[in-house]
Amino acid sequence: MSDKDEELQSLDELAAEGDEIDFDAAEASFDEIEALRGERDDYRDKFMRALADAENTRKRAERDRREAENYGGSKLARDMLPVYDNLRRALQSSAEAEQEANKALLEGVELTMRELISVFKKHGIDPITPEVGDKFDPQMHQAMFEAPVPGTKAGEIIQVAAEGFMLHDRLLRPAQVGVSSMPAS
Repeated sequence: MSDKDEELQSLDELAAEGDEIDFDAAEASFDEIEALRGERDDYRDKFMRALADAENTRKRAERDRREAENYGGSKLARDMLPVYDNLRRALQSSAEAEQEANKALLEGVELTMRELISVFKKHGIDPITPEVGDKFDPQMHQAMFEAPVPGTKAGEIIQVAAEGFMLHDRLLRPAQVGVSSMPAS
């Protein structure tokens, strides 16, 4: 026989062998493949969820780090506000006659006050300085008292008792103010 006949015979033999395939075994192989695909999809889903969870944890940690950096010193800053208030009161309480006699002392208090304000600004602490006549804002001001003052409208600031402070975009202490309660006429 020639090589062609052997090849044809081989093909015929192969076809005969194909007729003898065990379909039960093939079906079991297909079931096994489907089970493996399902398992693969399950692992892919778990992997994607774990990846998303890790990304969310990274973002949360970054946000927490930024907040700790910006607002971590808020307790210390809040504790320093009475020092600011006392320095301010010391400067305001000196009479003109006393200013000449205590010039060096007042200059030292003023320099200390400037340094404290400089440190506050360096750390993102900004004063809230309302003026008499401004509208009362409950987000920024704390009403210490209400009084009917002629010539004012209800809700206007009539006195500033203490300045307030913001730490970046958070309220550290509201400005303490007196508010007009003059009824509308």
